[in-house]
Amino acid sequence: MTGDDGREDGRDDEVRGAPRIPGPRAAADDFDLSAVPLPPPVPATPPEEPRPASPPTTPEPETALAPPDRSDPSTPPVPPVPAHRVLRALLGAWALAACSAEETEAVEAHLTECAACADEALRLRDAVGLLHTDRSLDLDPTLRTRVIDSCLGRRPADIPVPDWASPYDAETARLDALLRDIGNAEWHAPVRLKWFEGEQEAGRKTTVAGVIGHLMTVDGLIGAALDLEVPLGDGVLGRGADWPLSPAARTEKYWSAARRPPTRAVHEPWRAQSHTLIRTVSFAGRGVCELSVSYGDFALPMHDALLDRAFECWVHGGDIAEAVDYPYEAPSAAHLNRMIDLAARLLPAALAERRRSGLAGPARQLVTAGSPGRSLHLEVEGSGGGDWYIPLDSPAALGSPAHTVAQVALDGVEFCQLVAGHVPPVEAAAGQEGDREAIRDVLCAAASLSRL
Repeated sequence: MTGDDGREDGRDDEVRGAPRIPGPRAAADDFDLSAVPLPPPVPATPPEEPRPASPPTTPEPETALAPPDRSDPSTPPVPPVPAHRVLRALLGAWALAACSAEETEAVEAHLTECAACADEALRLRDAVGLLHTDRSLDLDPTLRTRVIDSCLGRRPADIPVPDWASPYDAETARLDALLRDIGNAEWHAPVRLKWFEGEQEAGRKTTVAGVIGHLMTVDGLIGAALDLEVPLGDGVLGRGADWPLSPAARTEKYWSAARRPPTRAVHEPWRAQSHTLIRTVSFAGRGVCELSVSYGDFALPMHDALLDRAFECWVHGGDIAEAVDYPYEAPSAAHLNRMIDLAARLLPAALAERRRSGLAGPARQLVTAGSPGRSLHLEVEGSGGGDWYIPLDSPAALGSPAHTVAQVALDGVEFCQLVAGHVPPVEAAAGQEGDREAIRDVLCAAASLSRL
């Protein structure tokens, strides 16, 4: 029904009498304490006559307290103290140092009185400390070794990995971690492999997947010596009797035999082969360490062959890391020292081979096998360093400090880069003293140890 004034009958009175719905309450953090209205001052002598009953009033805001006596104008105003619930809501902002000066003062004063809030504030402050760290998010490269050592210290392995195989075990594990951390597209990133042939630098372009195929193919020489099936071609397993023994020829055949460019599918066969090699030498016993592994033009005992494979795995791991912009550290000091020692032991034979090819100066003082002769003092500094004395005139002679005619000082990683063919001999030595021809011949012989 509609009245004369156009409104529905009775509706206006109904709306007018209904209680008003309050608006949404602001968050505790948004309270403006200075804007909270203060209640009227209480008179000094309240009236004696009884006051009529009044309707219930809205309770005072939680953050308001009784105001100071305004009768004395010299008394400074006392700031209101927020309630417990408000202060508890500010603990997160306080832990992050996001409170205003007034809020900080109020929260810290409250923490001295409320044990529950003090405990909560301590937990929040500890949590904030975990959010602000200056440490790198990259895993410590020694983490795997420390975890394994700790586990083995608690429960030794029934069949331990031989100590001479541990560098290969560690380097294949590090490279495997890198490969698992890159995307599909990065497997096709270009990589340039470098080495020295004679007096010239040589190189070969491939991809990340191609490098892993190269490592898998050359590691197969170890498997062939152990009479194992090795991955060849497009993932076909065979004993490799018809494959060449030279690492370079073996790699070229693998690359040319593939029907398509290598992809990340080569990862699992390579990793499975490395696990098989480590497991086999672990179960084979002590005698296997002297088993000969043929590289075509030369041969190495099994313990040196696995060390050689660990060295190449680290070097090519660095090539891959550079191609995909990935951090990659040098081996541990103990493993790096073994790699340097292997190169130093191979230097006399490499120097003699270069002399036969006319690439090194003639021998000056031939001595009988096992006798000391002219030597070069190779001083390797830094991680994995040490001192080696390289015989200059005969590979069967003994290096001797008393017969030293020259000295070369290099950093450990730089020496390994020289042996890998990544650093020219003329740029390698940090310090040289003595016979210049002997120094040049040894540095060039070190670079000649590199190969595809």
